Amino acid sequence: MRRILVTSALPYANGPLHFGHILEAVQTDIWARFMRFLGHDCVYVCADDTHGTPIMLKAQALKITPEALIEQVAIEHHATYRDFLVEHAVFHSTHSAENQFMTGQLFTALDQGGYISRRIISQAYDAHAGMFLPDRYVKGTCPRCKAPDQYGDSCEVCGATYAPSDLIDPLSVVSGTPPIERESEHLFFKLDRFESMLREWTRSGAVGESVANKLDEWFNAGLRDWDISRDAPYFGFEIPGYPGKYFYVWLDAPVGYMAATLALTQGPGAAFDAWWRADSRAELHHFIGKDILYFHTLFWPAVLTGAGFRRPTAVHAHGFLTVNGQKMSKSRGTFITGRRYLDILPPEALRYYFAAKLGPGIDDMDLSLTDFVHRFNADVVGKLVNIASRCAGFIARGGGVLAAQLPEPALYAEFAGARAAIAAHYEARDFAQAIREIASLADRANQYIDSQKPWTIAKDPNRLPEVMAICTQGINLFRVLISYLKPVLPAMADQAALFLGKPFSHWDEIEHPLLGSALATYVPLATRLDPQVVAQLIEADKTAAAAPVSPPPASVQSQPKSTPPVNTAAPPTPASAPASAPAPAEITIDELAKIDLRIGRVIAAERVDGSDKLLKLTIDLGSEQRTIFSGIQNAYSPEQMLDRHVVVVANLKPRKMRFGVSQGMVLAASGEGDGVYLVSPDAGGAAGMQVK
Repeated sequence: MRRILVTSALPYANGPLHFGHILEAVQTDIWARFMRFLGHDCVYVCADDTHGTPIMLKAQALKITPEALIEQVAIEHHATYRDFLVEHAVFHSTHSAENQFMTGQLFTALDQGGYISRRIISQAYDAHAGMFLPDRYVKGTCPRCKAPDQYGDSCEVCGATYAPSDLIDPLSVVSGTPPIERESEHLFFKLDRFESMLREWTRSGAVGESVANKLDEWFNAGLRDWDISRDAPYFGFEIPGYPGKYFYVWLDAPVGYMAATLALTQGPGAAFDAWWRADSRAELHHFIGKDILYFHTLFWPAVLTGAGFRRPTAVHAHGFLTVNGQKMSKSRGTFITGRRYLDILPPEALRYYFAAKLGPGIDDMDLSLTDFVHRFNADVVGKLVNIASRCAGFIARGGGVLAAQLPEPALYAEFAGARAAIAAHYEARDFAQAIREIASLADRANQYIDSQKPWTIAKDPNRLPEVMAICTQGINLFRVLISYLKPVLPAMADQAALFLGKPFSHWDEIEHPLLGSALATYVPLATRLDPQVVAQLIEADKTAAAAPVSPPPASVQSQPKSTPPVNTAAPPTPASAPASAPAPAEITIDELAKIDLRIGRVIAAERVDGSDKLLKLTIDLGSEQRTIFSGIQNAYSPEQMLDRHVVVVANLKPRKMRFGVSQGMVLAASGEGDGVYLVSPDAGGAAGMQVK
């Protein structure tokens, strides 16, 4: 049994959790739940990140204390995570006795080890506000690429890092006035002393190859001493022995992982040491966004090493999240909070969609609301839940007890035997591949039921045992699939366990089928998402975005420290918005007559590597064969497409795609929440016939 401590980045305690936070928490929770399902001792801890100037200034604006602000936010954050079924062993706070204790311990060890230096520096000071300015409270033009409106620590356009004084035409975000330079003594962590260790650690498998390559750029540029102190006024922990100096939030924030563990183990001692001592045999896995790689892959492991603690086993980074192809933005309505989502939609729908899109790399991910609706309705409702609902009624009519044996034991063995490959995908955080394989198995299960047609056999009372056997097979295939999805859909799995009369206790228990046992009354496990309801996620927030814009400090404060700043400039309303969508263009009968519609038969179908939507179809049009790429993968599997007759636009200009050339279009339609449906000819259609 492995002992695994898992963390996700600490959300900043100055605003609600948004979709970026939920993505990371769901990714972490799925992995941790999977590890526990395998039987490992895996605990997931997190905390609110509560210190820094943004917290202080927002509390002042609200006329409350910083302590009152972070307490309110903590209640909201904890409730939102809980309602998204994120299971923390501890959800703590960096403004805690445990964190103050651990931060002091680390600092003392680093200071005694010779890793802390002191020197006087010049830094940005807002004379109008009477305060030193954190790097991100200075904005100006990037000194490298000349991109405007960049923060004082790094450029979001070219990735350059620099000091606020390097900016061209800098301005204070607090008052809008040019900052002045003022000298102050600060404490620095000697990061360059750990370069050799860090180079070895980052190439040990602790980070992905693409991340390691990125870190090489920082190594080659030279590691700089890290300023770990801030001047008053500042909300945080005062540095012992340095009145008026406070620990920089990025020192005590990652220490929050240790503080949460300290709360879990109820204080220092053997239990805490087993997780964090230098020779610990436990695993430590951090899940983070790629924007905070520097802190977690250089600064944090160096601090831990210098203070005599263990380094992370691995740091798993993910990319940024966009919504409908755009950066999250309040003015566009794509800055969606977790609570806003939960007010109108079920949490497991989003958990499933995130899982279906998450791979092991740092590529950015887009949440298309249309794709979200289609994916959940097609996969979970149309495929997975459909298996149980199709079979449960027949089992109930036959007495409610499963048959004593399976008619197709080899098919069940194939389904159960897939668990090793699917487990490997979960372990590697390639949730998208795991979901693809599970969805493919769900297609197989539905095809089995379709081929056996229990509804037809059931018309003959003498064939009831045959019906019961077929549906017992179907229920057991469903049991395997829902077991595979338990880390993603934990509440649905619990509901399914009540129906099946047996809990999902361990990953390998599906090795043997469920036979001769009674089923409970089937209760629908999921319902289709309504696209009109899903659209409210954006439309409601667009209305809210019409309110007066907050002053500059508040707009910065609204952003969690671990995510990119939100663009608060109001762009034109997207043309896709229902309220402003143009009427469909009219065409004449002569224009319609130019379209050559033909019936084709699909003779080959396969998924397209690198695409979550496309199927590559080879279609026989009678006189010729065409290759057509069709965006129907969310609704139809390759197996479902074989030998199907479809309607093809045969005279469409070929389109060159990065996957190949598409030589036409397969007609499909979408309804109100019913997913995508192919336009098919009636039974008299044959390949090559022209549609009139």
